[in-house]
Amino acid sequence: MINVVPMEISVELILFSISVLFFLSIMAGKAGYKFGVPALLLFLSVGMLFGSDGFGFEFENIQLAQTIGTVALCIILFSGGMDTKISEIRPVILPGVVLATVGVLLTALLTGLLSWWILGETIEAAGIGLATALLLAATMSSTDSASVFSILRSKGLHLKNNLRPLLELESGSNDPMAYILTITLIEIIKMEASPNYLAATGMLLMQLIIGLVAGYTLGKLAVKVINRVQIDNSSLYPILVFTFCIFIFSATYFIKGNGYLAVYIGGLVIGNSKFVHKRSSLNFFDGMAWMSQLLMFLTLGLLVNPRELVPIIIPGLIISFMMIFITRPLSVFLCTLPFRKMTMKDRTFVSWVGLRGAVPIIFAILPLAAEVPHARLIFNIVFFCTLVSLVVQGTSLSKMATWLGLSEQPNTLKKPEDFDVEFSDEIKSVMTELNITEHALRSGNKLMNLPLPEKTLAVMVKRNGKYFVPGGKTELTPDDKLLIITDDHEALKETMKNLGLADKPASS
Repeated sequence: MINVVPMEISVELILFSISVLFFLSIMAGKAGYKFGVPALLLFLSVGMLFGSDGFGFEFENIQLAQTIGTVALCIILFSGGMDTKISEIRPVILPGVVLATVGVLLTALLTGLLSWWILGETIEAAGIGLATALLLAATMSSTDSASVFSILRSKGLHLKNNLRPLLELESGSNDPMAYILTITLIEIIKMEASPNYLAATGMLLMQLIIGLVAGYTLGKLAVKVINRVQIDNSSLYPILVFTFCIFIFSATYFIKGNGYLAVYIGGLVIGNSKFVHKRSSLNFFDGMAWMSQLLMFLTLGLLVNPRELVPIIIPGLIISFMMIFITRPLSVFLCTLPFRKMTMKDRTFVSWVGLRGAVPIIFAILPLAAEVPHARLIFNIVFFCTLVSLVVQGTSLSKMATWLGLSEQPNTLKKPEDFDVEFSDEIKSVMTELNITEHALRSGNKLMNLPLPEKTLAVMVKRNGKYFVPGGKTELTPDDKLLIITDDHEALKETMKNLGLADKPASS
C-alpha cells in the first residue's frame, strides 16, 4: 500500500510525487548520459532514494508493481519490435533464436547449480534448495530488452558484423523462455514435487508457437485495420496502434500463448509494414517506451529496501561476476559454435551484453506474489545482481566494442536539430543541416556559391530564430542553419568535409 494522508489530498499528493520523481529521473538520466552511466541505473537509484529506507515513501504493493512492470515491458517490447528492421535481423535470425532459447536454458542451469553451491557456502542458515537456486537463476537467465534497447540506442553504438540486430533480436525474444522456466519452477516448488521435464518442455513449445503465430497474425490484422479505418483526427492513429499493442498481448494470454513474444513479433510485423501516419506512431512509441522504462524502474526502486541488500552483498557479488564472466560467456560460446562466421571477438562482445535490468526484477516479483519460500531473498539477490550488471556491463559497452574493434563510424548524415521536419522511411532522400561558417563562405556569401552536389536542395534557412525559404541569390551569414535534402549522401558528405562543415557523427 502507498501510505498517504489525508484522503482529500491523496490524489494530488500522489501526482505531485510522481511528477517530482519523473523530473528528477529525467535530469539524472541527462547527467548520467554525459558521464556514461546508464539512465536506467539512475532511475532505479531515484526510486531507492525515495523508498522506505530513503525519504520514507512506503510502497509494498506487489500486485501493483507486477502490473506496472507487465504493461511497461509490453510497451517496450512492442516499441523495440517496431524499430527493428526485418532486413537487418534476417541474416542473424538463426543464432538469435538459439541464444534466446537454448542460451537462456543453459544460463539458467549453469547459474542455478553454481548459485546453489555459493548460497550454501555463504548463507547456510537460509537452507536454499536446488529448486530454489534454479528459480533464482531462471529469473535472471534472459538479457533485459529494456536495458539492451535503451543502452545500444542512446549511446549510438554502431557495431560491425550485424551484432546490433543480433543482440536486439535476442533480448527482445528471450523473455518467454525465462518466464516459462520461472513459472514452471514456482509450480514445482509449491507442489514440492519432482520436476516433470516432459510437461515443462511441452508447455514451453506450445506457448512459443502460439505466441509466434498470434503475434504475426494479429500484427497483419492490425495493419489492415489501421489502413482501412478512416479517422478524421490524425492524432488518434498512434493511440489505435497502442490499442493493438495491448490487444495482442492480452489476447495471446487468453489463448494460452506467450504474450511477451507475441507483442514483440506483432511490433516487428507492424513496424515493417506500410500504414498511415507511421512516422508519428513510431515517435509516439519511442516516447512511450522511455516513459515505461522510467515508470518501471522507479516502481522497482521503490519496492526494494536497501537495508535488506546488505546481508547478501557477498553472495550477490559472487553470483553477479559468475554470470558476467562464466555462465553467460559459456552459454554464448556453446550456442554459437555451429555458426562459423562469428569470430571470437563477436562472441566475446555478445557475452558481455548479458545485461540484467527490469525484466529479471519483474520475474523475481512472481515468487513474491506466489508466496514461494525464500522469495524475498530471491528478489533481493536479483535486484542486487541487476545493479552490478548495469554498473559493470552497462557503463562499459562502448569501451568494450572499441577495445574489440567492433565499433564503426556511422555512415549517415547528421539529423536536423533546428528543423522539426522528418521524412517517412519509404522516402530514400535524406535531410541534414549545415552550420554555415566564414570558411564555408570563402568563395562567396550567396547560396549559389556553395558547391552543393547534384540532386541536393537547400530548402530552408534559420537565422536569429526565424525561418525563410532561400533562393540562389540569398546572401548567407556565419551561424546560419541551412536545411538540406539530398539523394547523393556520399557526395554531400565529401562536400561538407571540403567546406569544413562536417560535424561529429550523430547517433542514429
